[in-house]
Amino acid sequence: MATSISSTSLSPWAALSSSSSMYLDPSMSYGLALGCVILQALPYIRCIGESWPMTKERAYFEALALREHGRFSPEHVPEVYHFDRTMSLIGMRYLEPPHIILRKGLIAGTEYPLLTEHISEYMARTLYFTSLLYRSTTEHKRAVAEFCGNVELCRLTEQVVFSDPYKVSQYNRCTSPYLDRDAEAVREDNVLKLEVAELKSKFCERSQALIHGDLHTGSVMVTHESTQVIDPEFAFYGPMGFDIGAFLGNLILAFFAQDGHANQVNDRKTYKEWILRTIEETWNLFHKKLIALWDEHKDGSGEAYLPAIYNNPELQRLVQKKFMEDLFHDTLGFGAAKMIRRIVGVAHVEDFESITDASKRAECERRALEMAKLLLKERRKFQAITEVVLAIRKLQ
Repeated sequence: MATSISSTSLSPWAALSSSSSMYLDPSMSYGLALGCVILQALPYIRCIGESWPMTKERAYFEALALREHGRFSPEHVPEVYHFDRTMSLIGMRYLEPPHIILRKGLIAGTEYPLLTEHISEYMARTLYFTSLLYRSTTEHKRAVAEFCGNVELCRLTEQVVFSDPYKVSQYNRCTSPYLDRDAEAVREDNVLKLEVAELKSKFCERSQALIHGDLHTGSVMVTHESTQVIDPEFAFYGPMGFDIGAFLGNLILAFFAQDGHANQVNDRKTYKEWILRTIEETWNLFHKKLIALWDEHKDGSGEAYLPAIYNNPELQRLVQKKFMEDLFHDTLGFGAAKMIRRIVGVAHVEDFESITDASKRAECERRALEMAKLLLKERRKFQAITEVVLAIRKLQ
């Protein structure tokens, strides 16, 4: 049986997910009777081309993040069998059919009954166990220092998420001419710029946990029974809300795209309700699981809140309440910034791009953009995920 080899930059899995002919070569010394995928980093950004060079060293951080996150959430992170730093090459578990990229499932209108349970578990465990809620300062700083080397991909995120959409950039694009004025309005919105500057500062300066760094619906592969998180090449120690916001923000994009995929046979209304439930349940389950981990290990070695100071149950609840409120507002802000980038910046999402009628696509994108601007500017006014869902309903 032949080994699959795919040269890739940002997301090789989309091309691989529909094939069933790729398995582990028995001559290779992995020692596991599982399928294997070989991934190799290209020296440029795949969606742009050779005009935008990119370090191949990102493969090292992807392999490192997969292994670290795999320690804490092995059910939802594919195993890395081998990494060759010289060749920028990763050998890892092949996610066999019927695994599919989640974004494609959302476009097709497929419901995944275990998605919220799985993704909330992944986020809670990977974020908690790599933060100072669980770790000592010494452990944490050592890990932060290791991932500081992924600076080039962090700078890429800084550019495309927090800078380019708010100025004229050669890489920006939108559904023209329908959204030309909307894109200009983003560039002229001073309040929006002030808010995104605060988020950029947090992204650059806050080493809260080992985040995936690009946790959108194209970085998750699913079946009805399985959820697997892939492609953490942007991983570094950053703000927890960036991961949670990326996932929820992409679900919101998927929600607003549904009208563009509706037809006489299926108006997508039932499916839109499922997406809204998924948004709400993902946050609520994540909240519940993170607090449960915190309570379980409250007397451990975590140095964010020392047991000698915060062992009073009432104080512990106050600390957790404040922490989760701040995290919720970070999540909404980062999610909104990711949404704006996908509409008037570079690298748009297939949810919208697959809508062939440009005017209809623009209508869907405009509603999503308005929701993103609302969340970014007024995120601190939202106190619960139910309020966010209500706001989405009003704009649909």
